[in-house]
Amino acid sequence: MIHAENLYHRTLEIESLRIGQGHTAIIGPNGSGKTTFLKLCAGIELPRHGTLTIAGKEPRVVHTGWVGEVPDNNLVFRTVGDEVASGLRFQRTPAEDIGPATCRVLSEMGIRHLHNRVSHTLSGGEKMLVACAAALALSPEVLILDETDTHLDRNAADTLETIIRRRPAPAILQCTQDMDTASRADRVVYFVKGRPQYVGTPEEVFSHLHETAMYPSLWRIAECI
Repeated sequence: MIHAENLYHRTLEIESLRIGQGHTAIIGPNGSGKTTFLKLCAGIELPRHGTLTIAGKEPRVVHTGWVGEVPDNNLVFRTVGDEVASGLRFQRTPAEDIGPATCRVLSEMGIRHLHNRVSHTLSGGEKMLVACAAALALSPEVLILDETDTHLDRNAADTLETIIRRRPAPAILQCTQDMDTASRADRVVYFVKGRPQYVGTPEEVFSHLHETAMYPSLWRIAECI
């Protein structure tokens, strides 16, 4: 679904990379190009050289949901309800459908009780869940999560993971520093110095990382039992 070819942009040097549908975890050391790659996939940036397409189309014409790492940067509108409804309004969704759609996605995220809250009064984790709800309300073709779980407590992180398992979008790209989360994805892409060094199932990728801090802690514990 996502195809990068001869892609050179900032620190990225990708000769060829294909990512199919499903849940893909993007991992790697800090500064390895993970966020830059996600911004290219979201159409936030354009490659200096080479191509990146999604289902054969330029990313900027693909229906994409983006949730960035910094909670306050994801929210624009005063209340939670307006934040989640904003994209639907921009899409010219019929007015009578916006309210029910907003309530539905808030309920699915387990945050219906936040509907009338003022956005800036929310905790960091609540802001992240609201941003995810706003992205999912648009039924995106690609959902991109850039270290959103960093600001979530365990319960909120579990809620987000449950939503991801329901496959709310044909393709989900999730950059995470939690290797246990990454180990539950359909596939993993491990970036080093701007290059996808390992690509495959979690078992395939983490087999190369067993002696590093990037190995899932739950897997390591299980091996000792």
